[in-house]
Amino acid sequence: MHRAYQSFTPANNVFLKHKWDRDVYKTHRRKVASAKAVIDNSPPREYQHLTVNLKKLHYEAVREATIKRDNRMLNGKMGRIMKIGGYTDHTLSDKYMGKSLNNEKHRRELLRVANENRNILGRLRVREPHYDHHAHLRDWQLSRQYLRNISTFPPPLLLYSRSGNNNNAPTLYPYSVLPALNAEAGRNI
Repeated sequence: MHRAYQSFTPANNVFLKHKWDRDVYKTHRRKVASAKAVIDNSPPREYQHLTVNLKKLHYEAVREATIKRDNRMLNGKMGRIMKIGGYTDHTLSDKYMGKSLNNEKHRRELLRVANENRNILGRLRVREPHYDHHAHLRDWQLSRQYLRNISTFPPPLLLYSRSGNNNNAPTLYPYSVLPALNAEAGRNI
C-alpha cells in the first residue's frame, strides 16, 4: 500500500506521511459527522397549552355530564310511564284557577281601550275627507301638458289605457286617440 500511496505534498517518509494523512482524513470525517447546520430548519417547539385546549375539554366534559343527567331523568320518566301507563292526570288542571291580583284592573284597561277605539272609529266614519283626488288629477294633467309643451321630442306614440273589457288587460292606443276614448268612457284623464 505504501508504494501505491501518492501524497499531495512532498514527504521524506512515505509511511509516516500516509499515517498522518489518514489521521487528518479521520479527523475531517469526524468533524463532518458532528457538524451542526448553520440554518435551523428543525420544526418549531410545540407548547402544550397550544396543542391541548383545556377549556374546550372542560366544556365537553360538562356537556357530556349534562347529557348523561338528562338521559337518566328521561329514562326514569319513561320507566314510570311504562309502569303506570300512558295516561294524563287532567283532574289537577280543572281544579287550578288563576290567582292574578291584576286581573280586574287588566280587564278594565282592555274595556277602556276598546271603547276608545270604538269612539275613534266613529269619528273617522263621520269625518269628510279633505283630500280631493279630482284636484290632484287636474294638477297632474296640467303638469303633463307643461311637459309636452317644453319637451324637445314628441310624446310617445302609444299609451296604456284600461279598456272596458272583462279581462282588465291594458290596451294600447295612439296618444291622440286617448282623450277621446276617456271622454266616451266618462273619465277625465
